[in-house]
Amino acid sequence: MSQPSPLPTPPHDARHPLFTLVEIMARLRDPDGGCPWDLEQTFATVAPYTVEEAYEVADAIERGDLADLKEELGDLLLQVVFHSRMAEEQGAFDLAGVAAAINDKMVRRHPHVFGDHAYEDQAAQTAGWEALKAQERQAKAQKSERAAGVLDDVPAGLPALTRAVKLTKRAARVGFDWPSTDEVLDKLAEEIAELKVEIAAGDRAKAREELGDLLFVVANLARKLEVEPEDALRATNAKFVRRFAFIEAQLAKDGRTPDQSDLAEMDQLWDAAKAAEKTLNTKS
Repeated sequence: MSQPSPLPTPPHDARHPLFTLVEIMARLRDPDGGCPWDLEQTFATVAPYTVEEAYEVADAIERGDLADLKEELGDLLLQVVFHSRMAEEQGAFDLAGVAAAINDKMVRRHPHVFGDHAYEDQAAQTAGWEALKAQERQAKAQKSERAAGVLDDVPAGLPALTRAVKLTKRAARVGFDWPSTDEVLDKLAEEIAELKVEIAAGDRAKAREELGDLLFVVANLARKLEVEPEDALRATNAKFVRRFAFIEAQLAKDGRTPDQSDLAEMDQLWDAAKAAEKTLNTKS
């Protein structure tokens, strides 16, 4: 196998920080005096950290904290360098190869920018993007000598709700989809009824299966409404935390904690939190 291609020369005299990061990772992975923890890691053991760092980037964006975003993007970049270094050690690819691959992909998928192709509108551009991705999937399938499936390359490691949206979006492109949200809502009611039956029967295994079906339909509904379910749920989580903090603050005025209250009182305080938010939103 050919030697990994070197990173391009920085456009200035000072050492480029990316070079320094690559060197730091190489030093950490050096069997002669490197970090024992870093040396023990594999693609599989580092993967959870990669996912976690991506979520922390999203969290910084959600909070509008640009200083924190800078730091979190650095943490995520470290993950890319880490995986690239392990691959380089196996003679597979290096960071330069990773960059070259994404460069080629971005140029290939933007013929209207880097070529002479023209799209009529945004919808046509999106359709063109998906067509190019389909061609890439077909090319991968040909290399593996098998037919390309519609749902191929939808990563199994995605959050379940996000993957459900991507799976159904892919199926919808070939016509396997409900005509409108009305049919999805009907299916949602059907799944709720089926879940109630299994709960009443006390069958936890079947209730779990029906709950999965229910969540899958909810993901479909989110897709039809053009809502990202993970984003929607994160917003609701934040709302729950905010309102429960209001309950705790109100109880603290009397020197009490939630476990010293009861459901009826906390329900009233919850409603008060909702009313306070509504008033604040009206004023703003």
